[in-house]
This record gives sequence, structure tokens and C-alpha cells, in this order.
Amino acid sequence: MIIRENGENIMRKKKKRNDLMEISSAVNDLLTEVVADRRALHQIPELGLQEKETSAYIKKRLADFGVTEVYDLLDTAVVAVYRGEKEGKTLAFRTDIDALPVMEETGVEFASKHPGKMHACGHDGHMATMLGFAQYLSLHPEEIIGTIVLLFQPAEEGPGGAQLLIDDGFLTKFQIDQIIGLHVFPEFDEGIIACKSHAMMARNGEIYLTVKGISSHGAQPQQGADAILAASAIIQGLHAIVSRNISPMESAVLTFGKITGGEAMNIIPGMVKIEGTMRAFSDDVYDTMTERVQCVATEIAKGYGCECVVEFNHMYRVVDNDPSMVDALKKIAKTSYVQTPPYMLAEDFSMYQKEIPGLFFFVGIRNESKGYVAPLHSGKMNFDETYLLGGIECYRQLIAELNKGESV
Repeated sequence: MIIRENGENIMRKKKKRNDLMEISSAVNDLLTEVVADRRALHQIPELGLQEKETSAYIKKRLADFGVTEVYDLLDTAVVAVYRGEKEGKTLAFRTDIDALPVMEETGVEFASKHPGKMHACGHDGHMATMLGFAQYLSLHPEEIIGTIVLLFQPAEEGPGGAQLLIDDGFLTKFQIDQIIGLHVFPEFDEGIIACKSHAMMARNGEIYLTVKGISSHGAQPQQGADAILAASAIIQGLHAIVSRNISPMESAVLTFGKITGGEAMNIIPGMVKIEGTMRAFSDDVYDTMTERVQCVATEIAKGYGCECVVEFNHMYRVVDNDPSMVDALKKIAKTSYVQTPPYMLAEDFSMYQKEIPGLFFFVGIRNESKGYVAPLHSGKMNFDETYLLGGIECYRQLIAELNKGESV
């Protein structure tokens, strides 16, 4: 899950704990192995497109379950396919497998063995959930309707493994009808299943500004064009975009978290670089922000005798949940279900949803009494694996629920 703002701290939505989801005995029986898988994977975090050890572990576990139809994609992606005797949809279930460049601070005995890398966004839990689901399908093939495709996807944190797989033909090769994914989330109490129809997470992009001036001695500013002064004015001007160019009925974020420039205190610098992020729940709003950033930055720079080069890295799209799939999840989760507010976080699962209907939901892992309160991307992020079973239970029941009304 992409979080680009430095030190982002999402305002927590206080939710009273609902009745916990009822977990079937067959899913409860998986807990020991789910815990073991999560803790083993937690120790071997790898960055995007470098997940060799992780992929090898996943393939070994699939072999342990007797899965025979397994494919390698993009070097580190793994796909497992289950084909049922009953006709039905082809449902894909996706987990991310990459880690973050974060130093672990949990102090747990199963901490990362790769210094400076950590599963600080819960992808170890997502993989353990998927492996538990794989084991369940192997033990209960009678529950398989149509074709079930399990996708272990690299590089969610960047550069965006979902789009790489789409470009590689994943959706067409396996003829995927619908796709499902989840994310552990410390904003909701343990056992909560949270989701909403349509926009749940934001579209995001990165902004890179290079302000080019003319260097001169600080005692002779008239001989130069001050890139620092121009950069300061540009940042102030850009922050008016959300308040003055976006409807107050819409939501948008524009944040600049990095600025570099200058060589000495008495030299007017000839170049300053600014980096930031922008996010919105609407493509129209996002496009307006893009146009205004380009215009405002370049025109303000001219007023200071400088030039501003504007570059964008348009990343992920809006996580846009299919309402009928959300209804199916509500029916399964019952009283453990809550409607989440939308979050300005971004997730490359959204790239699949551009192509086919998809469902993405949160699994609550927050427990203040146990200290499970650290936000995603924190070196202290941790959780109780027991609550991963809720994800497996949702997955197994979604097979039947999403195939209702189909010819089986």
C-alpha cells in the first residue's frame, strides 16, 4: 500500500467492536500453519521485483499442499490455479508479496533477518492468508466452483506490479472475471471486516519540480535569479489549488515533503528541487490538479526570473469497489462488517479494477491493549495472526456467493 506522505498519520475512526465473524472449524484448523507462514515470511522481507526468496517459499508451500498448476510470471510473481468440477466464474484472489525499506522496531523473535527491510505494511499477513486459503482449497476441492486463480503479486509498493502483470497478459491469459483482495488495517479493531462500494482509496501521483534560476553571490542578488525564493512562492501558490480550484464538495490532497537546493549560506542557488504527492477520489479532480500544478508552477517561476520544469509520475488509480461484490461481502461478514470511510492511501489493486470488476476490503487488526496500534509503514507495525482467519473465511464463502445465479 503506497503511503508517500512523510510520517502520515491517518485520523482514526473510532469503531466499537462488533460481534466477531463466525469462523468455520475447518478454517480455524489452519491457524497453526497460518501463524508459521506469516512469521517465516516476516523474516525474509524483499523489495519490489526482488522477491526471489519469498517466491521460493510460496512455491514450496503450494507444493506441500499438492497444488500442481503453478506458474511463474515477471520472475517473482507466482500463480496457482484450482479448477472445480462445477461450472462457474473465474475468480482471482490477489496478495502482494513485497516489503518496505524500513528498519524493524517490533522486538519480536521472528523479526526481519534483512537489515533495513521489513514487512511493515502487512504483506506477510496477506501472503499467510492466501497460503491458508490455498491449503483450504486443497483440502476441500468440493467447494471450488469454476476456476480459482491465486495471484502472489510482486512490487505493490512500487513500481506497481499490478500494471506489469496486466501488461504481461495475466487477466486475459487466465480469463479472469472478477478479482478480490484484502489488506490488514490497524485503523479498525481486530475481527472487523471493512469495505465500501465505489471509491474506497485514492488515485495518486508523484510530482517532481525543478526550479532553475541563476546563481550569484548572496551580497549581489541583483545579478542572479533566486531559485529558493521562487521555490518558496511556488509551494505557497500550489497549496491554493485545493482550496481555490477544487470544489469544496470534493476531496483532494497536495503535499510537498521534500525540497533540496543550495550550496552555501551566502550563495543564491541556481537550482532547487521539490518533490510531492497528489491524491484524489475522482479522475476529474486529479486531472484538474495536474493541469493547475503545471500552470501555477511554471508561471510563478517566470515572475521570479526562473524556469520550472514539472514532471509527474502518475501511479495508481482509485480503488473502486463493485457494489454487487460489496453486497456479497456484507452478507458473509454479517455483524463484523462496517462501512469504511474513504482513505487517501493508494493501492495498485486499483489497476485490476480498471479492467474488470473487483472487491478490496480491510481486515481489522487494531488492539490497543496488546500494543497493536502502529500505523502501516511503521517499524513497529505488528498484529495477531488469529484475525487473518477472517480473511480466509471471507474468501472461501465468496466463491459460492459470487457464483450465485451462474450456471453451475
